[in-house]
Amino acid sequence: MNYLSNITTSQKPWLLLATSALGLELSALFFQYVLDLAPCIMCVYQRLAILAIFSAGAIGTIGHKNIVARTLAYALWGTGAIWGLIIALEHVEMQENSGSLFFSCEFIPNFPIWAPLHEWIPFLFEATGDCGEISWQLFDYSMPQWMIFVYALYTIAFAIVLINRLVSAHKP
Repeated sequence: MNYLSNITTSQKPWLLLATSALGLELSALFFQYVLDLAPCIMCVYQRLAILAIFSAGAIGTIGHKNIVARTLAYALWGTGAIWGLIIALEHVEMQENSGSLFFSCEFIPNFPIWAPLHEWIPFLFEATGDCGEISWQLFDYSMPQWMIFVYALYTIAFAIVLINRLVSAHKP
């Protein structure tokens, strides 16, 4: 229990978190620009969630000894993991009900007016695909189904580390 509690006060676990998220971001760009798979709005939101996890890892790597930096890193990690899981679940539901009028996706991301990421960084955040289209599968699972697995792992790891950290902080 102490090991899991203290894991975030060292640099390597945060670096692993950042590296894994960076690998996923680079994979998304590979799928888009090498395999020519157009990202939909849900894919763009999932990219943003992975970017939050990458940022958490980067902040934790640099500021692992600083409580404020670790707190910010925890917040980004948890937000990215849980929000990404929710978005991936919605995306799978859209794919399963692609013929329904109730499930459609927009083409313009709903970013805040003060941060139009799709305009600032269009190569990463511009949506050009259809959410209901399944254009890639591995072992009969679509990309959003794989992302459910990825986000579930990030969420479970986050919960385990955070709970251990909170429990050990309250021990006498």
